[in-house]
Amino acid sequence: MVDEQEPQPVDFEGRLECEKKRSDEYLTRLKYLQADFENLKKRYDREAEQIKNYGTERLVIQLLDVVDELELAVKNGEISTSPESLLEGVEMTLKKLRKVLEQEGVFPIESPEGKVFDPTRHNAIAAVERDDVAACTVIEEIRKGYMMKDKVLRPSIVKVAVKSTKNQSNQTEEKNKDE
Repeated sequence: MVDEQEPQPVDFEGRLECEKKRSDEYLTRLKYLQADFENLKKRYDREAEQIKNYGTERLVIQLLDVVDELELAVKNGEISTSPESLLEGVEMTLKKLRKVLEQEGVFPIESPEGKVFDPTRHNAIAAVERDDVAACTVIEEIRKGYMMKDKVLRPSIVKVAVKSTKNQSNQTEEKNKDE
């Protein structure tokens, strides 16, 4: 004789209660996580605002020293009869300002005469016809440019040499004659 067992009735109400408890736990966790996220977002916004407002504080403090030195130079310039001492004070202040800029990763763009024009670092304001130098060569720096690390903050303003148009037209005429 085979023992046949009757199927047990499924306790749907018990399962439903169990799932309701799990659902409530998940909902509670979600609410806590949402609150944590909102608090984190508010804290991030406050910190970003502080960085925006006071991020340059260290640089400004260093520049205040430079301002103090310039004010002292002006005061001494009014009193002193020697332009050399005023010039010396201004040169020392300029040296200090350059040091502050270097600490921030700011360096002048090298644009000496005779270097090839680089449009990513130079801004040409004039083209001067010259036959004694190669075309697209910097012949004069009008205003120094600066870089911060690898980024150009301000390009150098330069004058650039171009070949003389008379010389070019003469060369073109000679080529046409030869052909």
